[in-house]
Amino acid sequence: MGVCIRAVGTSRSTDTHSIVEHGGRAARHCLEQAGVRPDQVGVLINTGIFRDSNTVEPAVAALIQKAAGIGLDYARDDPRTLSFDLMNGAVGVVNAVQVAGAILAAGTEHVLIVAGDTHPSLTRSGADAEFPYATAGAAMLLEQVDGPAGFGPVHITTAPGSPAATAYVDTATMGTVGRTLMTVEREPDFEDRVLGVATEVARAALAGVDGARIALIASTPSPQFPERLADTLGIDQGGVRIPDLSDGDPHTAALPLAYARAVTDDSLHGYTHVLFVGAGAGPSAAATVYRLPAETAA
Repeated sequence: MGVCIRAVGTSRSTDTHSIVEHGGRAARHCLEQAGVRPDQVGVLINTGIFRDSNTVEPAVAALIQKAAGIGLDYARDDPRTLSFDLMNGAVGVVNAVQVAGAILAAGTEHVLIVAGDTHPSLTRSGADAEFPYATAGAAMLLEQVDGPAGFGPVHITTAPGSPAATAYVDTATMGTVGRTLMTVEREPDFEDRVLGVATEVARAALAGVDGARIALIASTPSPQFPERLADTLGIDQGGVRIPDLSDGDPHTAALPLAYARAVTDDSLHGYTHVLFVGAGAGPSAAATVYRLPAETAA
């Protein structure tokens, strides 16, 4: 048995900057692509970090679940959908894949992973030097299938020392406008330190994957980061797949957005595996190798 990606959905329109709306749209698109009903989703995991108006409660996963129209009926015998936030920055989607594997093994039919971030002011979608993250939503529907296809073990690591990057609401200085602002600080060697942990977990994930033609999908703390990681791992640059970075780093949504783009472009043809690497503040990273279903790789 393996855990496979049934479908992916995305949302990047500029008519809204709400990550709840983008997450809901991406989730609905994902289910439409899969031909799966909302009541067939047993669990929704939201991995986004930067949210509308710096919302703390309720869990944004519950708001996205409502926006997606999942589990809105409350009759006694209606199916239930559990939703929760799993917040670990750029690493969150890979963490969610690991959690989803355990949930699916316990008998849940489908798990929906939703990712995405926005500026808390809800007034812009593009990144800048002070807030380097683009507004975008993505959703990835997972299911358990027979056969060898699917995700391999998830490898995780962190590095000692300072976190390399931090984001926080400075309550001492923001006064009454704190819900619209976020301070992001990156140390000068941020990318190099993140590359170090990304390389470590990627090599662990690749151990034993012999004779495979591997595509790489990695976090995008900078546009060149996936290519730098590929060089370090000895993966051909032609195998690197990235999301649309025209608005900046989509952060938690980078991995599913890149996969969705590759599927849409049919650019995974001829590859047998995809190496997913999430890496960011901590510095921390997680990686897993995804064996493509025959119909995707053929």
